[in-house]
This record gives sequence, C-alpha cells and structure tokens, in this order.
Amino acid sequence: MRFWDSSALVPPPVAEPSSKSLIALAEAEPVLVTWWASMVECASAIARREREGRMTVAGANVSLLRLQQLSDNWNEVMPSNRLRRTALRLLGSHPLRAADALQLAASLTAGADQDRYPEFVTLDDRLALAARREGLTVVP
Repeated sequence: MRFWDSSALVPPPVAEPSSKSLIALAEAEPVLVTWWASMVECASAIARREREGRMTVAGANVSLLRLQQLSDNWNEVMPSNRLRRTALRLLGSHPLRAADALQLAASLTAGADQDRYPEFVTLDDRLALAARREGLTVVP
C-alpha cells in the first residue's frame, strides 16, 4: 500500500519532469491511498500554474480532467478525531504546515487501520523527512 501526498499527485496529470516515474509508480498499484482534501490541493496547484502563466487555460482543463480520472483509482482517508489528534502531535514534533501534518496523519491513520504502514509517496523534502522520522518508507 502506498499513501500519496498531494505533491506527488500533481505531476502525473500536469506533465512535469517527474511525471513519467510517478505514473509508473501509480500504475504498479491498483488503488492509491490519499487524504480527503487531495483533490482540492491538486486543483489549487493546477490553478496556480495557470494564474502564473506556466500553463494555458486549455492545459489546465486537460490536467483537471486527468486528475479526475486519476482520482477514480484512489481511496481517501476521511477526517476523524484520531487524524486531528495525530496531526496536532505532528505539528509539535516536526516543522510542518497544517496541510502537510494532516496528510502525514492520514497516512499514519491508514497504516494503523491496516496494521502496516504504507509507503509514503511525496516530492516535498520537509514532509519526506518528517515521514521518515515517523518510521515510514518514503518514495520515490
């Protein structure tokens, strides 16, 4: 099982340098696990690229469609009191932003529910370090 942070979910539909390797990683798993707000975070990243002129409106629309198709193959970890408590603990232990703490907490929660922690897929160095310190295997 692999938990996908939003930073790793954006490149496949957007066609970035890391897209090819992340697509291969996604295709190796029948179901991706992510947190409930990943779609919003990914759509925000695509919209930001368009606003900054790094992507055309047409390109953004295609990327959003690809993102929607990718989301057909993911399971979302839903918000819970346990997830919130874990995120609060993580904020006290690691230099994370709130959304990153929630994503890492979702991964830890998913792992606890499955009796094994998932690999953590992220392109965010700070989040990767926190995940490793929490005992997760980080890919790529």
